[in-house]
Amino acid sequence: MKMTLSNKMATIVVSLAMFSSANAQNKQKPMVIEEQGSFAIGGTKKMEEGKFELSNALAPQGQTFHADHAYVYYQIPQKARKYPLVFLHGAGQSKKTWETTPDGREGFQNIFLRRMFPVYLVDQPRRGDAGRSMVETTIKPIADEQFWFTQFRIGNYPDYFPNVQFPRDTASLEQFYRQMTPNTGPFDSNVIAGALSTLFDKIGAGILVTHSQGGGPGWSTAIKNSRVKAVVAFEPYSSFMFPKGELPQPIQSTGLFGELKAVEIPLADFEKLTKIPIVVYYGDNIAKQPSKVWNMDHWRSGLEMARIWAATINKHGGDATVVHLPEAGIHGNTHFPFSDLNNIEVANHLSKWLKEKRLSL
Repeated sequence: MKMTLSNKMATIVVSLAMFSSANAQNKQKPMVIEEQGSFAIGGTKKMEEGKFELSNALAPQGQTFHADHAYVYYQIPQKARKYPLVFLHGAGQSKKTWETTPDGREGFQNIFLRRMFPVYLVDQPRRGDAGRSMVETTIKPIADEQFWFTQFRIGNYPDYFPNVQFPRDTASLEQFYRQMTPNTGPFDSNVIAGALSTLFDKIGAGILVTHSQGGGPGWSTAIKNSRVKAVVAFEPYSSFMFPKGELPQPIQSTGLFGELKAVEIPLADFEKLTKIPIVVYYGDNIAKQPSKVWNMDHWRSGLEMARIWAATINKHGGDATVVHLPEAGIHGNTHFPFSDLNNIEVANHLSKWLKEKRLSL
């Protein structure tokens, strides 16, 4: 796609404006952090039979292997609020997704630290800094980044969506591509939920914030552990859980992963999700009706399933809300509303919800 001189000048102006905006945000008042650190949580250990011999130290006999834990980095501000925010990333991502944005602005980590919430950033088992896996896999260097550009609704590559809240300079896109990271073992929702539940056992009551593929482990964690006092889910897609006998029909889609199916669970488990407030966010450029534009249609099926799921939660006496950001007057968001150019606006909407639910005490 050719770019005219005027388009080049416009791109330069936009890039400079974003640089100035990032600089201005980074010059905010210093934060006072009372405590910070990191730790591993959950996981399993195996030990090879035999005896460890110092003279043959590379042999596995008699040695241990720790794996399938989560990695957690945390910061607790001075005069912290009661409930921490626990952030779980989505597919192909790590805790980096909540940190500095691709164009250098503050992500939800710092935005909510400034709002006096303790924050816990999680790398799920078999991802990022929690890379030790009990199950082996093969990681292949397959070129796929233009697929993710499209799948994550930045645009239909190479074109950006006209209103998209993603920076259009080359450096930001480079940063975005480089934050992608692979699974070091098969994705296992039960392993992830187990580690997250152990985290809540350690830190006490808190609010779980998930993204995309993290949605399923998020629901499972809330079912497993009553210390999860609320769930905030950004663009969950799979693993919507319904009580036995109330499973909806699959939603057909032209998305590359085909139809979207829900998951059936015992009523007693489902009812645990009705005991806490839940809010689900979706961004822009999602098809309103079945479409041949596969990325927009993929997320249409997710949004439709989320609405059916929330209605089922509420029918059983729960408190679930689906927020489609364009309908709330917030436009242009990608699959990453928490790091888009308008992430402060998205954070403000979430802060209002937390206050309404008495979760920002």
